[in-house]
Amino acid sequence: MGSGQPVAVFGAYGHTGRFVVAELAARGYVPVPSGRDRQALEKLALDQGWTARVASVDDAASLDRALAGVVAVINCAGPFASTAGPVIEAALRAKIPYLDVAAELEANLDTFGRYRERALEEGAVIVPAMAFFGGLGDLLVTAAMGDWTEADEAHIAYALSSWHPTAGTRLSGAVSRERRGDHRLRYRGGKWERRTDAAPALEWTFPEPVGRRPVIGEFTMADVVTVPQHLVIPDVTTYMSAEAARDVVSPDTQAPAAADESGRSDQTFLVDAVVRRGDTERRATARGQDIYAVTAPLVAEALDRVLTGRTRSLGVVPAGELFDAADFLRALEPHIALDLHPGKAGA
Repeated sequence: MGSGQPVAVFGAYGHTGRFVVAELAARGYVPVPSGRDRQALEKLALDQGWTARVASVDDAASLDRALAGVVAVINCAGPFASTAGPVIEAALRAKIPYLDVAAELEANLDTFGRYRERALEEGAVIVPAMAFFGGLGDLLVTAAMGDWTEADEAHIAYALSSWHPTAGTRLSGAVSRERRGDHRLRYRGGKWERRTDAAPALEWTFPEPVGRRPVIGEFTMADVVTVPQHLVIPDVTTYMSAEAARDVVSPDTQAPAAADESGRSDQTFLVDAVVRRGDTERRATARGQDIYAVTAPLVAEALDRVLTGRTRSLGVVPAGELFDAADFLRALEPHIALDLHPGKAGA
């Protein structure tokens, strides 16, 4: 595991960041909390005996100091439209791997577009969207593909019992909406489309015990960015349970509340990934608790594998391309329940 290796966590005092630093410490790493809020950093570091490093994306020198001597950096600070570029630049200067937990479509598209060639040239590893939205769905789709080299469609359906957004989720969503304007995005025919119509209201048959539920179709999440980066699938669609979609946009929905000593909320989730080729479909599913908390083992497992050389490529790389997807998912089974067997599914 970590064997005392220092890992910088930018945005360590945020809701997801706290889960990430706890998971890193449990794996034997020494978290190096970083971010611009000195008071929050010092409180977190004092509680755990870590050394905090104040840094801001507006001050490159402060980022360089924050990353000095660490083996990698995990960016947990949204909005990633503002933080990803500066922290990636600092990681490239420090010659260390960069991972983030970004769910913002535009920020992830920017990372692939701006850094793919440069990261390859420099032999760097940059792993965007290594989180519940992005990394998990990408790994499930890749595992479901199995020995297929291409498919006609990929569908990733989310059944969340609720969605209590963090302050970071709300801020990132506001930034994405500002950049997108009145349009929404979907991926069809191997290209992005900007749509002005409403996303369709549908139903999706999830595995039991969830069963058939109303969903919002074309509820485009980070998986729709990551999957086409490495898999030949011209149509990629994500779906969100209707109740959760209403929760996340309502200004009255409260932030997640801890339901156990680990800080996890009582939210449950089921992610249902289906790939179709002709009349044949394959499926992989994951069940668990708390979409923010489960991001921590996802990104920590990715870090373990990057630092120990259990990777398949360099550059800006999505999870399913960088790792053995089925093996990675099985390593998460203390945190999620899996079904990686093909089966019937559908909207």
